[in-house]
Amino acid sequence: MKGSCLGVIPARGGSKGIPRKNIRLLAGRPLIFYTIAAAKGSRCLTRWIVSTDDREIAEVARSFGAEVPFQRPEALARDEATAVEVAAHALAFVEAEEKRQYDFLALLEPTSPLRRAEDVDAALTMLDDSGADSVVGLCRLEAPHPAKLKVVEEGIVRPYLPHLWREGLLRQQLPPVYYLNGAVYGVRRKVLLEEKTFWGKNTLPYVMPAERSVNIDTWIDFKLAECFINEREER
Repeated sequence: MKGSCLGVIPARGGSKGIPRKNIRLLAGRPLIFYTIAAAKGSRCLTRWIVSTDDREIAEVARSFGAEVPFQRPEALARDEATAVEVAAHALAFVEAEEKRQYDFLALLEPTSPLRRAEDVDAALTMLDDSGADSVVGLCRLEAPHPAKLKVVEEGIVRPYLPHLWREGLLRQQLPPVYYLNGAVYGVRRKVLLEEKTFWGKNTLPYVMPAERSVNIDTWIDFKLAECFINEREER
């Protein structure tokens, strides 16, 4: 990778759905461990840090070799704080400390424990080589396809996407669709700071397989990720 890239692992303490999610054990290790391992193994990240408001998370992250150079301000640890604000704060801190500017920023969510260092590097290399504004991790949605989804309006079942639905619709007839897997967001510095987004006008897809795309939102996700991790380690 030709440009410099700051990696940011955002890990606030106030997760609601699964309390203390970022340090809850997954296959015997804290959830954040897996993202730290991916950042450690990356060749494209010039520097990477953990941004957290929580002292316990900071201690756990440091125990696995992560750098936690500041305590995230309380205003950026609330539910309404955006990932863009958290990333921009981390970038400003590091650039002021180093007295230089980075070309790119990569956001690596701890809730994507199955992403590998190779995924981070492939996505960032794609961004650097292409001249695009940003790159996001995606996974193809096999089922249910949105065209087959339904809504209930005043007790009546109706197609969610009536322009695509018809009775007897076959999967092979449907256009491929993808969902954000949260594994990697790569963005140019200018786009992040000036447009305040990870979604530039020219955003590229980095498509990943389902077995590396589990995003931890529920206890079921925890169980599924654990199965994949155990299977990976048994090979």
